[in-house]
Amino acid sequence: MKQIAIFASGAGSNAQQLIDHFRGSSLATISLIVCNKPGAGVLDIAAREGIPTLLLNRQTFFETDTYVQALQDHHIDLIVLAGFLWKVPPNLVQAFPQRIVNIHPALLPKYGGKGMYGHFVHEAVIAAGETESGITIHFVNERYDEGTPILQERCNITPTDTPASLARKIQSLEHRWYPTIVERLLSHSAY
Repeated sequence: MKQIAIFASGAGSNAQQLIDHFRGSSLATISLIVCNKPGAGVLDIAAREGIPTLLLNRQTFFETDTYVQALQDHHIDLIVLAGFLWKVPPNLVQAFPQRIVNIHPALLPKYGGKGMYGHFVHEAVIAAGETESGITIHFVNERYDEGTPILQERCNITPTDTPASLARKIQSLEHRWYPTIVERLLSHSAY
């Protein structure tokens, strides 16, 4: 049974989709939720689902590697970032090479990088007059949103779309594709 750790900072809608997808699976289970925001909704989800949590502060995450040992103690095979807003430090990337995936709410390499998350991405896409947007699922490396792409899925942008309506379209793509791609990675890997 493969062990997944979900890293999240917010409400946890993608985390919930992943939990639901792997509930009862013989392939993988969500065995740890890692969060950097006390009071984040994803912690409520973890409590309700009976999933252990690890709450990180900035100093622990960026200046130590004690949490890497905690991940190894949980026998984590794959780390799935689901709205985790901190850049992954090199020591974590090195400890889990090609075993950390992220989902970005735009078609990378456009609209990626520091500060490009959530509504900031959707506002920039609309302001630029783009006619399509989408999601990019990619491996994580030491640089923001520059890891090897795994999948891109697109949606059209209409002249009446707003950042909020675009966010709903993007979230629908995220919920549809992220669990499927995570399962595919675990099914076809040597993790």
